[in-house]
Amino acid sequence: MSSADPMTSHRTRSPTRNWPQHWGFMQRLIVTGEKVLTAGGWRHDQDIVIENGQIRDLVSHGHSGWTKHDFPGCLIVPGFIDVQVNGGGGVQFNDDIKASTIATIGAAHAQFGTTSFLPTLISDSDKALHAALDAAALALSEKTPGAIGLHLEGPYLNPEKRGIHDASYFRPIDDDTIQRLINWDHGPLVMTLAPEVVGIETIKRLTDGGVILSAGHTAASYHETVQALAHGVRGFTHLYNAMAPLQSRNPGPIAAALESNAWCGIIADGHHVAPSMLQLALRAKSDGRVMLVSDAMAIAASPLTRFSFGSVEITVENGRCVDTNGTLAGSSITMIDAVRYCVQELRVPLEDGLRMASAEPAAFLGKSNDLGQISPGYRANLAVISPNLEVIASFIDGVQMYHKD
Repeated sequence: MSSADPMTSHRTRSPTRNWPQHWGFMQRLIVTGEKVLTAGGWRHDQDIVIENGQIRDLVSHGHSGWTKHDFPGCLIVPGFIDVQVNGGGGVQFNDDIKASTIATIGAAHAQFGTTSFLPTLISDSDKALHAALDAAALALSEKTPGAIGLHLEGPYLNPEKRGIHDASYFRPIDDDTIQRLINWDHGPLVMTLAPEVVGIETIKRLTDGGVILSAGHTAASYHETVQALAHGVRGFTHLYNAMAPLQSRNPGPIAAALESNAWCGIIADGHHVAPSMLQLALRAKSDGRVMLVSDAMAIAASPLTRFSFGSVEITVENGRCVDTNGTLAGSSITMIDAVRYCVQELRVPLEDGLRMASAEPAAFLGKSNDLGQISPGYRANLAVISPNLEVIASFIDGVQMYHKD
């Protein structure tokens, strides 16, 4: 197994403290390491001054009087933001749609540098969809560490591109659901849909109502995709996967994605997309709007090698999550695995790989003013990584959530 294999970091880990249910934002502390990645690039010999959960300042080494967390030889980088997290730590959101499940998933992924995430519901019943909205709202009201919104992946998808989704749940979207989505104002709400299935009028209603739309599981034509983008679709869910292929006379959604200013999510695990196709996307998206996602299932950040998703048995084969037919079923990676793959296999500069895991998803979610950067006024969400890209510690709103033993 090579050093870049996404499975290398899947070990059982333990947070350094109990996962807190309530914040006490009176912390005053210093976090320091070898280098700090800021919006202006790497800075050496800097202390990150944190007060009340926010970054107050970056100053030269030597600041004293406050609690200090020193990580010699390590890199301090913005905490990762994962907009597509189906599960982790042995639990799957679809299987137990509760705020407590969101907390378990968050705790598992925080051990691998993810400090903000969207729990993701894969296509399910109306009852489950409404339960997910309620569970995420409760998790956010309880300030569950890491939880910042919700991602609904379906059920308004094209059955031709269903992937692991159960097509029996696919159905037209109704007015009551549209209104419920528009009224959900607890944080970023992302919905993956097939533009050709829902139509332009629905796209307009949802985007005008503040829902962040991402095209996925789609067989839309190039023209249909361009029209959807013009009316508010903001991103693409796991580019290349579960969408019509790129062809010379039928460019489809992939060409529209690569030439647009929309964000493209990619699963960089060595299984979902060939390296050459990932490199093509990175070159084509000269605006840099590519973001890493884990698409993690329950098996991620856990010692499991198999699990059940509904009635479907999922196993890991050479790092691939597959059902009995060999269909890919999400992934087993965490965000640090995706960063590592980009750097070690695709030869992406480290700062670019980290940007795709932090600043770009923050921008996609409209959270660039407080997440995705190490800068005064931003939330103190940090990942501490070693030179060989192993997560040593993580902080959420200035609270140390994990430290490697």
